[in-house]
Amino acid sequence: MEQLVTLADIVRARKTIQSVIKETGVYNCSKLGRKIQGEVFLKLENLQRTGSFKLRGACNKIANLSDEEKSNGVIASSAGNHAQGVAYSATRLGISATIVMPATAPLSKIQATKDYGAKVVLEGAVYDDAYAKAREIQIETGATFLHPFDDREIIAGQGTIMLEIFEKIPDVDVVIVPIGGGGIIAGIAAAAKALNPCIRVIGVESISAPCMTMAIDKGESVEISLRSSIADGIAVRKAGTITLEHVKAFVDEIITVSESEIAQAMLFLMEKDKIIAEGAGSVSVAAILSGKLELVGKKVVAIISGGNVDINMMERVLNLALIAEGRRVDIKVRIFDRPGELEKIVKLISEEKINILQMNQSMYKNDIDIGQQEVNLVLECFGKEHRDALFKKLESFGHKVFK
Repeated sequence: MEQLVTLADIVRARKTIQSVIKETGVYNCSKLGRKIQGEVFLKLENLQRTGSFKLRGACNKIANLSDEEKSNGVIASSAGNHAQGVAYSATRLGISATIVMPATAPLSKIQATKDYGAKVVLEGAVYDDAYAKAREIQIETGATFLHPFDDREIIAGQGTIMLEIFEKIPDVDVVIVPIGGGGIIAGIAAAAKALNPCIRVIGVESISAPCMTMAIDKGESVEISLRSSIADGIAVRKAGTITLEHVKAFVDEIITVSESEIAQAMLFLMEKDKIIAEGAGSVSVAAILSGKLELVGKKVVAIISGGNVDINMMERVLNLALIAEGRRVDIKVRIFDRPGELEKIVKLISEEKINILQMNQSMYKNDIDIGQQEVNLVLECFGKEHRDALFKKLESFGHKVFK
């Protein structure tokens, strides 16, 4: 078994990268604090240079390459954030960089990687496809491969986050960390347990990509099937072998959150605290909002690991969150096919102060009785109670509502 990363490794990494990275803020989120009857702080790595914690590990790894390795250029595979970290760090040192990204990676991340000076190759649908292609190119070119998570120097770089947290909040009880391949939680957990063994470290995965949960269950890293996820940054088929050993040694608990819960967390951060976080960067807050963790009275730090949101995806994400919260609803109502009936429906909805976003009507369906029409409505409500009050009102006037 490869040696685990130590606190000394992480302290050394901090000295190596301190001139490049930003020491990101720790924000007291009072709204989440009230929810757990304790305190919740957000470690804002979305404000890091390149918009993600990944710069820390990439910068530490590249700084520790030999002159020969640097002269051969570097190659990496990434869904986006490691790509930008490598591109930024390599370009800064005058090293050529090639990044293989999934063809499904957000356009904003692809363009940002190019803007930081790297050559971008698109391959496959998920990170693991890009990884396989990057390994092919490495063999062909002799470039130095930089793994996004399963590397001790990468892990040590990510662990510097915990040093900053501990300086600001030395009495922290719980740290909640996103998990993809495991690099960030491996580094944070190694540092946390060395600084104070009583700190509880909790990992959070998307239910669409629970590779670390599966690795723990099986006792080894195994390849899993992936589903499409708005948390693309942690959509990894196979956890790292080095990161798995760190998780076994230092992590107290791992939970999964749903796509809907991630979307609601993104909306919460944007709407309540004016924080832009990507899906992968929001899972720690999703875990708190889900109520799946016992955090009452605790001092908690949730890692907001990145903020590189694809604007093209934002409307879909917000729509999913608004539907989950009952603030946007799609219903069908049957009415009589005669003048004035549609106006009555609109009046009932208006009286409840509910906005109609979209409306259409039809009688061309097999299950609609003669003399009836079906009205399809997309509505904007204040929440589930407001929505349910409308349903009751419509039904009290004899209108059947199909949700």
